[in-house]
Amino acid sequence: MVRRTLGTRSVGHAGTLDPFATGLLVVLVGRATRLARFIEGAEKQYDTTVRFGQATDTDDSTGTVIRELAPVAWPDAAQMASALEAMVGKQWQVPPAYSAKHVEGTRSYALARAGRAVELAPVEVDVHALELVSWQPPELQLEARVGRGTYLRALARDLGDRLEIPAHCAALRRTAIGPFRVTEAVEPAALSADRLLAPAAMVAHLPAAVLSAEGGREVGFGRSVAQGEAVDGTGALLAEDGRLLAVAEGREGRWHPVVVLEPAA
Repeated sequence: MVRRTLGTRSVGHAGTLDPFATGLLVVLVGRATRLARFIEGAEKQYDTTVRFGQATDTDDSTGTVIRELAPVAWPDAAQMASALEAMVGKQWQVPPAYSAKHVEGTRSYALARAGRAVELAPVEVDVHALELVSWQPPELQLEARVGRGTYLRALARDLGDRLEIPAHCAALRRTAIGPFRVTEAVEPAALSADRLLAPAAMVAHLPAAVLSAEGGREVGFGRSVAQGEAVDGTGALLAEDGRLLAVAEGREGRWHPVVVLEPAA
């Protein structure tokens, strides 16, 4: 839809949504597609509904129920909050079998749909916060803030395992990626060229340095430039008028361009 509306093939996104999920998708156009990596690594926020009593083969509500259990007594709110607190922090997570992970060159979900057993290796993820919004058995409403690569479907599954009650993710809405909020997003049907943000907005969460005209020209050729103030790590290099010239790595007192948005003529 974005390609048709804007008349360009140069369109990408910064992190897919599961088919059953709703919410924010950051879409990049033109040279800004090269900035996707700097947004994908930003913290993501979700509103999530976890339904207990049933586990599914997809770990969400679109799958087939593979296990059911109605406990004699449901955990109370304090027990649920304690279980959530225990799942905050860095941890190893096994992605859902129905996921976009590659297994020997094929998407995991394609293998699963073909009836092939899929065993995915655990990956390290970082869960920054899990806030209990409401707990009315069998449904838990929570707000989650997570790092890159974290599957909320797997988190729901693992929360059920921790409480010894099968569970799956019944609803999922992404509300934020880094500095971007779904409340500020544009509905696809309302998209137009004048609604696009400047490339500099894509990396507003990075440290920024303003370059002189000479420094901007050097960066345009892919050359490193001296830092005014020593910064180690990734930063945004801006022209004096605020345009994003490049994203660079700072080390040893210099900016080394990684992605150049405005090559020198």
